[in-house]
Amino acid sequence: MAKTAFHIPLAYQNRMFGYYLGQIEQQRRLLQHVRQSLPENLAKHVCHCLASNNTLLVYTDSAIWASQLRFYNQTLLAAMVSAAAPPSPAVQKVNIKVMTETTGATSQQGGKKPHVNIPSADTIDLMQKQSASISDPTLQQALQRLNATLKKRAERS
Repeated sequence: MAKTAFHIPLAYQNRMFGYYLGQIEQQRRLLQHVRQSLPENLAKHVCHCLASNNTLLVYTDSAIWASQLRFYNQTLLAAMVSAAAPPSPAVQKVNIKVMTETTGATSQQGGKKPHVNIPSADTIDLMQKQSASISDPTLQQALQRLNATLKKRAERS
């Protein structure tokens, strides 16, 4: 039986493959530079970075860290100006995005409704009675609207 040779895909002269490898390397360097400009506890939650047009896209692993990273927008912009990578001087704004851990996709519900905990009927009735004793009319009206919404949702489920 004759052995067949298996050629590694990288051995072929393919311009598109080389282009993608270059893009991956550029994003890796950008990620490294962004992580160096942040405090260590925040840097480890930055998953990916991408410079697109005049925007630096920073992907993180949770909404909590995304809210913390938003405080560092100016720091990230300053880091991009001082970076030696070609796309960095054009960066004028930072966009923070959250990625889900399982799929790597950005967090959007995709048609699914989030799970909502609806209080029991007794709790809703108690809230309705308590809202009648509130002296502030704006707060009382808001609580009554909340109770009406909770009753409708409780009836549907």
